Amino acid sequence: MSALRVIVVGASGRMGRMLVRAISESRNARLVGATERVSSEFIGCDAGELAGVETLGVQLVSDVTSCTTADVLIDFTSPVATLKHAAFVADRAMGMVIGTTGFDSEQLQQLHTILADSPVVMAANYSVGVNLALSLIEKAAAVLAEDYDAEIFEAHHKHKVDAPSGTALAMGHALAAGRSVELDDVAVYSREGLIGARKSGSIGFSVVRGGNIVGEHAAMFISDEERVVIRHEASDRMVFARGAVRAANWLVPQGAGNYDMQDVLGLN
Repeated sequence: MSALRVIVVGASGRMGRMLVRAISESRNARLVGATERVSSEFIGCDAGELAGVETLGVQLVSDVTSCTTADVLIDFTSPVATLKHAAFVADRAMGMVIGTTGFDSEQLQQLHTILADSPVVMAANYSVGVNLALSLIEKAAAVLAEDYDAEIFEAHHKHKVDAPSGTALAMGHALAAGRSVELDDVAVYSREGLIGARKSGSIGFSVVRGGNIVGEHAAMFISDEERVVIRHEASDRMVFARGAVRAANWLVPQGAGNYDMQDVLGLN
């Protein structure tokens, strides 16, 4: 079986370099294309050298349409950029692995429309541990009902631009699903001033931004007598990159559809 051909967009960024490294370490995948913004100082550089691995013979380009044919494109960029890359994927009957977060509802609808006939894995977090935690949170929420107050905590590095994180929202959705409610109906994203007593059944979110925190998440179920915490801490971004490459390998044999990391891991 030939190696999976992969394009990485945003390849000079922190996550992009990790993805290039994860692909270079995989026996089942090889990098065939890498892109970056037109204004980047790294245009023309070898993607492997930037990632701290061997020279891969793949130079960063500013236009994804100049990349060679591939099986899948991996995108951890921004909502606007991801929409452009999705159009490229759809035109070439490729698969797409999306780790971008921060989409608004209109952008999400556009993305689903563009990729309606493509195989897509889209997840807020590609860590195996986080996705196991999501499954556990949903199960716990079904048992620890509204007499347990529910809170989601997350912490990330100071450069992260969206809040709450996509993973925190995924935890919130898992918790809400376990209680058979809609997150939008019960979420509390901010607290300030005289807000009154906590509303029964609400799901609160707390956010920390600072330093170089890779990612910390926790779902807390709190009663008067006990506290149950499902917690995940990432110490190296490679866990996300390796998960995305795993998702890419899983995706290619699949038909058109919208999948997530729970599907990749067989947790659904």
